[in-house]
Amino acid sequence: MAAQLEIRPGGVVEHVFPLPPVAGAVSAIRRSVRAVLAAWNVPPEIVDDAILVVTELLTNALVHALPPAELRLSWGPRDGLRTLRVEVTDAGPVLAAGQSPDGIDPDEHGRGKQIVHALAARHGMRIHCGGVTRWAELVAV
Repeated sequence: MAAQLEIRPGGVVEHVFPLPPVAGAVSAIRRSVRAVLAAWNVPPEIVDDAILVVTELLTNALVHALPPAELRLSWGPRDGLRTLRVEVTDAGPVLAAGQSPDGIDPDEHGRGKQIVHALAARHGMRIHCGGVTRWAELVAV
């Protein structure tokens, strides 16, 4: 699984992971994310929350969206605070709004938004010509 690191202006570091549409992709990326966050010295108090946010956003892309998808992490100062930004971009929804994939048990799915909302300082979604980007920011205190 190829990933790339970039250093952006202002001391922000960025890492991009492609999300292959295969079984086990989320857990493999989750392990890689943990290693990247450790290398960046992201404070431990937000690492577990970040891993959960990554898992929720990636799983959403795999279950509800068309490939390709990618995860983009960035770490550095934003508005004067050390901020981890998690973005997952996919090619857009598989089904029309309001429809659910067959075989999805509503008791087992659908809580991802609430989890991201509870853990992130800010979060949102951007629709663009390439698809949809869901993002969340976690702030280190």
